Amino acid sequence: MNFFKRAWLSMKARKGRSVLQLIIFTVVCVLILSGFTIQSAADKASELAREQLGGTVTLTVDQEKQMKAAQEKAASSDSSSEDARPKFESNPIDVSDANDLAKLTHVASYNYYSSTQALASGFDPIESSGDTSSDDTSTTNQGPGGGDSNAPQMMDADLSISGLLDSATSTDFEAGTSELTSGVAITADDTDKNVAMVEETLADQNGWKVGDSFTVTSSDGATKVKLEIVGIYKTSDSGSDMAQNFSFLNPYNKVYVPYTVANTIKGSDYKNTVDSAVYTMDDAANIAAFEKEAKKVDSIDWDTFKLDANDTLYQQMIGPINSVASFSKNVVYIVSIAGALILGLLVMMQVRDRKYEMGVLLAIGEKRGKLVAQFFVEILIVALVSFGLAAASSHYVAQIAGNQLLSQQNSSATSETSSTENRGPGGGGGQGGPGGFSQSVSNLTQNTEQIKELNIQVTLEDMLKMGGIGIGIAFISVLLPAALVLRMNPKTILTKQE
Repeated sequence: MNFFKRAWLSMKARKGRSVLQLIIFTVVCVLILSGFTIQSAADKASELAREQLGGTVTLTVDQEKQMKAAQEKAASSDSSSEDARPKFESNPIDVSDANDLAKLTHVASYNYYSSTQALASGFDPIESSGDTSSDDTSTTNQGPGGGDSNAPQMMDADLSISGLLDSATSTDFEAGTSELTSGVAITADDTDKNVAMVEETLADQNGWKVGDSFTVTSSDGATKVKLEIVGIYKTSDSGSDMAQNFSFLNPYNKVYVPYTVANTIKGSDYKNTVDSAVYTMDDAANIAAFEKEAKKVDSIDWDTFKLDANDTLYQQMIGPINSVASFSKNVVYIVSIAGALILGLLVMMQVRDRKYEMGVLLAIGEKRGKLVAQFFVEILIVALVSFGLAAASSHYVAQIAGNQLLSQQNSSATSETSSTENRGPGGGGGQGGPGGFSQSVSNLTQNTEQIKELNIQVTLEDMLKMGGIGIGIAFISVLLPAALVLRMNPKTILTKQE
């Protein structure tokens, strides 16, 4: 009788043992296949997140390096005059230099920002509750010592002018904190045009609609610009704590214009410049490649400017996914090792109960290799049935387990993000000035929809991986019994049995 037939008859005679092996092997295979399918789904979700979000790289002034150089210069100077004190100098970016980076590989889109403050001319801004500057002009026009000064008289700003290249892709509108309600957005085609987008509260207070015009004056009173309203937007930004004291920090007084208009208000020194340029990558994974290529652009003074990479959104979305993928990977390792040990011990215990059978077979001339093969065939038959059951059920197990794990990781990530934000100065992000991006990026992060479900699909590749590990477990589980069989002396076995 060949060992295939003996294996089949042995399984039929020991149905209870065979069912127990089947249950154990099926559980092992289901967990392994679920782990692989969760990993595959997580990889696809991460790839989709990279393609949809990309990452941003900001070209801006390296203020830290600038102040350090100024401090070193002041320290080496023998003069104690005011001129020797470290000062912050404005270094706008040439648009031509920003355009050079926009032409590089991996840049999906880009935006330019140039911000300033201005005065309302002939209309009423939204007043902040604690702003008393309009009643304190006598102090405003005094010099540093409280008396008259020969320096130009400074005027209080009550509008924030946010210059940009494309409003639709700006951080405020992408974050959802600002939403266009009527008219059209500002685009690159509006460059050099005197157009504006105003908040609907400001528009309602002054009776404006799309097509109307208003005039703003630079803070020093030297420049007046007439702007046509092409769009009206609504903001959900509550502003910083300072907004109640200064009208120009009030979110309702924020006016979006082409960056060229903001430069006109700032003065002739700022023509054809921007405060910062933000480049969105086609894939967040390409940020490093873009930075490396950008550093080769000689037209930019890299001692003055720097690139700040921001993949916060990407990391926020894939962080929980990576945690789930890592967990499922560990499950595969643990289950594989535990499954091999459990099945190995189970088969070994069964071999001890079958010593007499093995001794008889060896005594009549059966080769030891065929006895080992019989054990392997028995466990392999169980494994093949388990593979089928795992293939049919692991999709549902993986879907439930993967989504539950992802939900827990999302909750943990949300709590951690909230805790980090609450530890910031004053509990808020702050914009760092009207042209800052900190609050906008924070809003964009908070409003990004988390990936709440994994698209679980059992693929042929996952099945083959599970099959390979399953056969490996079957082989390992036979090794210990095989060692016992190979050591068997049929005469000794039969003598002891008698």
